[in-house]
Amino acid sequence: MLFGETGNPMNVLTTAPAAIAVDVGKSFDGRAVLDGLDVAVARGEFVALLGASGSGKTTLLRILAGLEAASAGEVLVPDVRTVVYQEPRLVASMRVCRNVVLGLPRATATRAAAADALREVGLEKQADAWPGTLSGGEAQRVALARALVREPELLLLDEPFAALDALTRLKMQDLVADLCARHRPGVLLVTHDVEEAVLLADRVLVLRDGRICLHVNVDLPRPRRIGGETFDALRDRLLAELGVHREAGAS
Repeated sequence: MLFGETGNPMNVLTTAPAAIAVDVGKSFDGRAVLDGLDVAVARGEFVALLGASGSGKTTLLRILAGLEAASAGEVLVPDVRTVVYQEPRLVASMRVCRNVVLGLPRATATRAAAADALREVGLEKQADAWPGTLSGGEAQRVALARALVREPELLLLDEPFAALDALTRLKMQDLVADLCARHRPGVLLVTHDVEEAVLLADRVLVLRDGRICLHVNVDLPRPRRIGGETFDALRDRLLAELGVHREAGAS
């Protein structure tokens, strides 16, 4: 079983939980997308979720975000949780600083709060810019600042780097790793990129047939870089679980 002999997701947690899903099911038009799924994320832990297209990764994320209701099972999540999507989803008619604090209570939706959040993502000089003037990487950094300014206990990342070019993606991965280590939310990253999962996560889960079929701890020192015997072996194991088999020595 994924969570030890008892099957209890709490068994994987060494600190307080940020999210727990127990025996969760979700069906669409009679088709089970999630079927008895168990997942737990601890506060301060970074978990990556892999799976083929249509395996239910985003469905699980939406359930944890409160955007979908589970058909069965139990879901426990904190009140303060935020989502960063593949698209930045900025409001074009609002300047960057207003986008960052959008939806916060008036008492905390201050320019100072926006400035602090933008400084963390290296965009303090863009506070008064319009979203349409930003590059893709800059817009996604604003979305990240908007998520973190709320000091979430659970941060949900839905393929947030998929639309970025390769160089910007690497920079964003480093930024997310640094910010999550600093703020210490529980993090669930949904991604198709196996190397990204190994690069960022404390644990990697593989979703298949509505359940977690593989659970792997990533015991690599940080900061991490792609490559090396241990990294490559873990990447190839995860790829094989996803149905991609590499020849020995392939780069």
